[in-house]
Amino acid sequence: MSTSAASHLSPAFPERAAWGTAGKLRAWQAGAMHTYFEHEPRDFLAVATPGAGKTTYALRLATELIDRGVIDQVTIVAPTEHLKVQWADAASRVGINIDPRFTNAQEEHAADYDGVAVTYAGVASRPALHRARTLARRTLVILDEIHHGGDNKSWGDAIREAFEPATRRLALTGTPFRSDTSPIPFVRYEEGADGIRRSASDYSYGYSEALRDGVVRPVLFMAYGGAMRWRTRAGDEIAARLGEPMTKDVTAAAWRTALDPKGEWIPAVLRAADKRLSEVRRHVPDAAGLVIASNQTAARSYARTLEELTGVKPTVVLSDDAGASARIEQFAASDDRWMVAVRMVSEGVDVPRLCVGVYATSTSTPLFFAQAVGRFVRARRRGETASVFLPTVPLILEHAARLEEQRDHALDRPKPEGEEPLWAEEDGLLQEANQQEKALADEQMSFEALESEAEFDHVLFDKQQWGLGSETGGEDEQEYLGLPGLLEPDQMTHLLRERQAKQQSKSTKKKQEQDAPLAAHRALAARRKELNSLVAAYAKKTGQPHAVIHNDLRGQCGGPTLDRASNDEVGARIDLIRRWFVGKR
Repeated sequence: MSTSAASHLSPAFPERAAWGTAGKLRAWQAGAMHTYFEHEPRDFLAVATPGAGKTTYALRLATELIDRGVIDQVTIVAPTEHLKVQWADAASRVGINIDPRFTNAQEEHAADYDGVAVTYAGVASRPALHRARTLARRTLVILDEIHHGGDNKSWGDAIREAFEPATRRLALTGTPFRSDTSPIPFVRYEEGADGIRRSASDYSYGYSEALRDGVVRPVLFMAYGGAMRWRTRAGDEIAARLGEPMTKDVTAAAWRTALDPKGEWIPAVLRAADKRLSEVRRHVPDAAGLVIASNQTAARSYARTLEELTGVKPTVVLSDDAGASARIEQFAASDDRWMVAVRMVSEGVDVPRLCVGVYATSTSTPLFFAQAVGRFVRARRRGETASVFLPTVPLILEHAARLEEQRDHALDRPKPEGEEPLWAEEDGLLQEANQQEKALADEQMSFEALESEAEFDHVLFDKQQWGLGSETGGEDEQEYLGLPGLLEPDQMTHLLRERQAKQQSKSTKKKQEQDAPLAAHRALAARRKELNSLVAAYAKKTGQPHAVIHNDLRGQCGGPTLDRASNDEVGARIDLIRRWFVGKR
């Protein structure tokens, strides 16, 4: 380390220097370090899936830059107050002293620290102050979850003003960039052959690669549908089945009905999730579950339901609660079963023992979904699996099926005519969540959930559906809930195939034992099997997930889910997909 660099560093750095030579990096982290020091760019964007170890990589890079005398201080910009503390704790373990409680009013950190951790909102409130701090010393700025720099124009402008003079800037993200077209500061955009400018990462490490390396857990998605009934503001009562083809507004209303704490859908799904958690804890004794709610009112209700089911009061984390960060830390260090949260655990929060999740929120953006699922994929040892319970909503199932896809931030992207997401993406996730909380009373005036029932729909794993046609609460569902908590991905696929074959065998045997007038049932089972085979072949040909193909077929042909479709309805879908094979869509 150079004398000029050492003069600004705390006495803890001798310990950090030893760690810098002895610490072992994962292969991707070492590869990203090599890529960085090949060119030593001023700006570097590393995209790595949640749970891969971006914090470790960033801090190792910081120590190397300090050792080489390139920088004198570190500024870490994080999305939330809790993450500031988490970064400071991680930095202290490698000998870098970061002040997570620095405020703009201080203007300068104490001499005991080697830098500060601040939030994007904090920088936006006084960008000139942070620019002066950046100019005062050679600074490495670590921009955690850099997509927040595009939350709104004022934030982007503030970050650009504050950190334009930085000696080095390291941008990190673990989730797809948001789908708007606001350029993100310090991110390079390149124009493709289609004329659209997209973000260009300097190093990428996706979920599929991390899964192959055993860095993250495979995710088993448990989808639940069911009958919903609600009353509109005009007084009309509407009934629909969650997951069946319907308009955007009806889908939204059915989804909200399912999430209503007073209905039967939530208790049934929480009961199933708790049973799954008990099974996982047989192999992973400290495994925990997390319920992600839409708003604080729902979160408190879900917590009461869990307490009734388990006899134990879960940890509840609300974003505006002063003790939220402390409760997350206490939960992470305990062996308690359940935590219920609104948005404090949406991204970056490190609770590695989370293995079971319930997506009980109406937030539908791919960014939020990826962040939410990212809470469950951090692997501690090979073989651990994650289980996430979902409503059977086509858009959410599509997000789940495309979990492994890598996405870039596109600018100037044309919007397909007549197409839009279920809910338009807001300027930021916090703004979206706050608006949901504020609008809750108005929603209740214009909408009344009357009743809901939960029905096990299917398991989604590795883009394939398993368990279609299983009975809710039946033996088949219980077998899926009882899958071992320690399985390699190929073992999970093998076991799912066995479960499916067993289910089909039982179904066939049952039909063979029926009287002759019921022969039509055997014919229908064969037709369903034929359709599933064609969908599997078409998925292999096109690369589309099974769930997406089934939804497309249902959307064009109409009718209920496959397990309730008639012989004629299944036949129509078979005819349609056969036409698809010859290019007649």
